[in-house]
Amino acid sequence: MSVILETQSLRREFGALVAVDDVSVKIEEGSLHSIIGPNGAGKTTFFNLVSGTLKPTAGRVFYKGEDITDLPVHRTIHEGIGRSFQITNIFPNLTVFENIRLASQALGSDSYRLFRSHLKFTEHLERTNEVLEEVGLTSRAPTLARTLPHGDQRKLELGMILAPDPDVLMLDEPTAGMAAEQVPELMALVQSIQEAGNKTVVLVEHNMNVVMSVSDRITVMHQGALLAEGTPAEISADETVQTAYLGALYNEEPGRDGGKT
Repeated sequence: MSVILETQSLRREFGALVAVDDVSVKIEEGSLHSIIGPNGAGKTTFFNLVSGTLKPTAGRVFYKGEDITDLPVHRTIHEGIGRSFQITNIFPNLTVFENIRLASQALGSDSYRLFRSHLKFTEHLERTNEVLEEVGLTSRAPTLARTLPHGDQRKLELGMILAPDPDVLMLDEPTAGMAAEQVPELMALVQSIQEAGNKTVVLVEHNMNVVMSVSDRITVMHQGALLAEGTPAEISADETVQTAYLGALYNEEPGRDGGKT
């Protein structure tokens, strides 16, 4: 498979703190690639650098062979990189349907035609219905987003990312705050979307059972640096990873890094 997303010696400093320390990663097209590491390892900062939310102190980011390091976040979305956040990011007072329709329309050529009836945006309406079916929320279409259970809000956020039909989905802690019994359903949905649409998924996740069961490859970060990379079997057998990370992980509370690193 070809490389769709690549970082070269990516580095980000916050004063004296080096949050991401010369990280070089290649992500293959069509794969599900997880980024793991203990709290403070630099996972979310790395995500922010790749998606354009933050600019690196040094290093470059490439997407489909093109240098996108200096592109603002809205341009990376237009290029085909969709990204979620640890905190659910939806419009709470709009319906499920309107949340997804707006996400579809936002990247269309007619996104600034504010005074045209939304009923005339046929392609966006069709795309919205497709996405609702894809994420299993068709029956919830007229429901206000704020009234959805947390698991369905996560599905809605996934639908909003999918609406513009990106090639890469960057999911930051998608199972955060979800009840344990809801997690398998959401991750099965992510896998089915990846496989059906040949999407590339880049995942940051604390739940090691999830990571080991869904990933094609895993990158392990520790103290901002790249510690190891390989298949789930290779990572599970890596003594350095076990010493530095896996043993400590089960004693941590998920999400304690608050998205800072």
